[in-house]
Amino acid sequence: MRAMPDYSDIEKWMIENATFPYPFMKGLNLSELFYREAVRPIMEESFSDLIYSAALIGSGSEVLGFDTEQSMDHDWGPRLYLFLDPSDFNPYSKVLDETFRKKLPREIRGVPTGTVLINNGPNMLLPVDEGEEINHMITFTTSRVYFSEYLGFDPLSEISVTDWLVTSQQCLRSIATGRVFHDGLGELKPIVDKLQYYPHDLWLYLLANQWNRISQEEGFVGRTGQVNDELGSRIVASRLIRDIMNLCFLMEKTYAPYIKWVGTGFAQLKCSDMLTPLFHQIMDATTWQERQNSLVKVYEFIAEKHNDLGITAPLDTRPSNFRNRPFLVIRGDKFAEAIFETIQDEKIRCLPRYLGSVDQFSDSTDLLSYPQKLKRCRALYE
Repeated sequence: MRAMPDYSDIEKWMIENATFPYPFMKGLNLSELFYREAVRPIMEESFSDLIYSAALIGSGSEVLGFDTEQSMDHDWGPRLYLFLDPSDFNPYSKVLDETFRKKLPREIRGVPTGTVLINNGPNMLLPVDEGEEINHMITFTTSRVYFSEYLGFDPLSEISVTDWLVTSQQCLRSIATGRVFHDGLGELKPIVDKLQYYPHDLWLYLLANQWNRISQEEGFVGRTGQVNDELGSRIVASRLIRDIMNLCFLMEKTYAPYIKWVGTGFAQLKCSDMLTPLFHQIMDATTWQERQNSLVKVYEFIAEKHNDLGITAPLDTRPSNFRNRPFLVIRGDKFAEAIFETIQDEKIRCLPRYLGSVDQFSDSTDLLSYPQKLKRCRALYE
């Protein structure tokens, strides 16, 4: 392992060396090893009668499986949540923290188990000398407290339609893709299973609204180009690509990740092999006509993909003129209406027809990443 510098400015070290002094492995795997080789033995030795669960879920690129060596520069390393029964939290959380600070190994597979807080900002891995306490990355909580704070609702209770709608897909994905290492409480695995994806009729509602989003702007790639607004045409095309990508996430029943990872997540979808080259053609086109030619192929593909779902009667997959103008569109509204008509759940049929979930009417990070702010959106569905 490369020696750490004598100076304490670790950030400077990272910048000057453009690398990290610890071996990299995927964070989920590292944290599972941390649990099995470090945390569990201590629990068995010192707290053998304590019932608990352990997992790595929630925020962090490693939870999504998208972490790289660059991720090691902040809030990354051997970490996990240790869930306690509410009756055990106050009696045990402090003593657990003290025990782990003293008994954890200094490193796991060459990666320090301790961190330092940099400039009141993120945690960064830091080797700890023998005899020093370890500032570990184990968080003690309860299921209800954790999920109420992270999602804005308690999944141990019945999840309402509104709960689903005001929770961002990026948050839901970070629960669905996380990993439960141990579930002595018997709560975590059922919660993760329950949150794997939307209920069927709610999925239909979101699909319909995503098609409707496409219908709102599909005619403007050509119209902007027609008035020699090439920049405007490119912007509209890029927005349509984003909406079509989100439609594909829905079609394949996969939560869309945080914007930084949308392209990476999209590459994992079955449709990406066909669509990604077409998206590049759209972005690289120098005229609106070239752009439209590639968009037409995209429209035909997603229309066929819709028919393959079998959720409505087969719909025409051939693009047509937008309001008798020379702009070819797929008529996203036609798909939206057909899907709306298949919804059986009366609670969902009564939802605002063209609103959708929070992800479909906002892309603000300051909203989607903060459940307590998202709670205020509940009024939109009343």
